[in-house]
Amino acid sequence: MWLPMLGALTSCGIPTTGVVEAGGPASGVAPRLQVYFVAGRTLRGVDRRLAGPVDVESAVRVLLKGPTRAEQAEGLYTVLPPEASMMSRVTVTSRGGRVTIRLSAVPGDSGNLAAAQLICTTVAAQRVITPEAGPEPVTVTGPGGLDIRGTGTQCPAGPGA
Repeated sequence: MWLPMLGALTSCGIPTTGVVEAGGPASGVAPRLQVYFVAGRTLRGVDRRLAGPVDVESAVRVLLKGPTRAEQAEGLYTVLPPEASMMSRVTVTSRGGRVTIRLSAVPGDSGNLAAAQLICTTVAAQRVITPEAGPEPVTVTGPGGLDIRGTGTQCPAGPGA
């Protein structure tokens, strides 16, 4: 008596369809990245949401876009030239456990502060990319002997940290 009923329940006449493609995987929340601007000659981290995946080069591009108008009204600025004039003069490489950022021009006498902006933003991106690993050392080089290394230990915590 149970066997016919079980058979009726398992074969309800709906054919199997297999996997149905319905777009890409769920993406969740857009990644958040800390970028570092200057306020009174010290660094301050601010949040940025990215539309795509985070990598070191995209983090540098976001930094070079500069602070928003609202952030500028709060006194934030950058010592780096704007993205349009700078991106062609910035080379970012990540190899052998190290990140190197080469500048073809250094912004006046602000080389140390510019390097700190780049180092802290790069380290923040590395923490988004691989939160379980420690950040790779970052070296900022440029003309005039600019050669600054850092691991982010001197970077201030941002608003979401």
